[in-house]
Amino acid sequence: MAIDAWVNHLNALIWSPALIYLCLGVGLYFSVRTRFAQVRHFREMIRLMFDGKSSDAGVSSFQALAMTLAGRVGTGNIAGVATAITFGGPGAVFWMWMVAFLGASSAFVESTLGQIYKEKLDGQYRGGPAFYIEKGLGMKWYAWVFAVCTIIACGVLLPGVQANGIASSLNTALGIVPEATAAILAVLLGFIIFGGVQRIARFAEIIVPFMALGYIIVACVIIALHIERLPDVLGLILRSAVGADAGFGALLGLAIQWGVKRGVYSNEAGQGTGPHASSAAAVTHPAKQGLVQAFSVYVDTLFVCSATAFMLLITGQYNVQDGAGKAIYTGIAGVAAGPGYVQTAMENIMPGFGNLFVAVALFFFAFTTIIAYYYIAETNIAYINRKINRPWLTLLLKFAIMASTVYGTVKTAELAWGLGDIGVGLMAWLNIIAILLLQKPALVALKDYEAQQAQGKDPLFHPQALGIAHAHYWEGRRAEQIHAEEVKAARTTHSH
Repeated sequence: MAIDAWVNHLNALIWSPALIYLCLGVGLYFSVRTRFAQVRHFREMIRLMFDGKSSDAGVSSFQALAMTLAGRVGTGNIAGVATAITFGGPGAVFWMWMVAFLGASSAFVESTLGQIYKEKLDGQYRGGPAFYIEKGLGMKWYAWVFAVCTIIACGVLLPGVQANGIASSLNTALGIVPEATAAILAVLLGFIIFGGVQRIARFAEIIVPFMALGYIIVACVIIALHIERLPDVLGLILRSAVGADAGFGALLGLAIQWGVKRGVYSNEAGQGTGPHASSAAAVTHPAKQGLVQAFSVYVDTLFVCSATAFMLLITGQYNVQDGAGKAIYTGIAGVAAGPGYVQTAMENIMPGFGNLFVAVALFFFAFTTIIAYYYIAETNIAYINRKINRPWLTLLLKFAIMASTVYGTVKTAELAWGLGDIGVGLMAWLNIIAILLLQKPALVALKDYEAQQAQGKDPLFHPQALGIAHAHYWEGRRAEQIHAEEVKAARTTHSH
């Protein structure tokens, strides 16, 4: 079996309807269990985003958010949206929104768990699904399976998608051959990843907000220039999402499938990637970073993905085909589904600027995502090295992700996306099952946070008082607090 056929076959198994509806169902379930915390605490998410400071061991809440967005805001926000519309019709956009809204609660749960069970390794905060699966569920074998799958997915399978998008857009805009792009990416990537987590955090903190805001502003300008078409586009999205549109109604199943698939790929809610960066944040209560991470899902899908979707649908620069590959709508002939759609749409509206702008935006979107993938894979190697201590594994990862980036740059987009989908799907299956089994500590933490807030306190986390075991970092932090209070009391008594 050829590699393309093998990849497609494996994808069909992993991304069966079971995973599609599991992503939606779990998001709805956690939304109900948290009493729609993603709505109730929206203002709190904004406040917490700028709360807290970085330390020698960890990063600030905003830096952790930027690191997470570095992973979430990538090729999926441009090429992924175009692909979803091509194969699922305009209705796929609605299901991307639905995954984001419901998935924000899944993001809260997984990131709060990441904070609860994090550790301090080699002077840095580390955490993620492997850590909370081992400590919270006591299933070390399952934790190792997740860690190994994540290292393979983020270190080998996923970087190629981002690199391929960069190469395609730069070739379209500037005629740069993929081989040259590959060399540039390898050099830049090496400089960042050999600098450690603090360099990654500083890079993400500066680049991510700038690139996301700039892209949204330009998209809003284009939408404003065609504002009279926006109501019709919204109507088209909603009709297509429920199978009521005359032209795209037959694509209802594909709209759900591609909307959820690309939505999960883009915002990563429930996939298990977000908890890695959120665990690095220096906060006083796990729920704080859980709420910040929930907000990152909104930024990714409701803002950035929507900006792309509206640009394409308002300008008509997109294609749609049915499950058999037959064209249903052709608005941009001769361009493959991907960043070329968005580049063409922008170039038609802003000649001499649009093409290049998308290429630059996609470069930063995708490059920061590759860096985030490295950090995630490195964190799982740090988890493994707690037991077997093989420092060379980290060095091997550095060269592996650089090789994967170069390989993805020069390979076909279809193969790159196929490998990336395998990585996302495997992680999603493993993590969603884990957070369903281990939901209680996250829900208890949210309840405790809300109770302390109601008393006018800045919430502090005391896991033993809440009946949460194996939260070793927080137990040690509490012991330090008690000791500091005792010393202070003793000095006060002695002075009297």
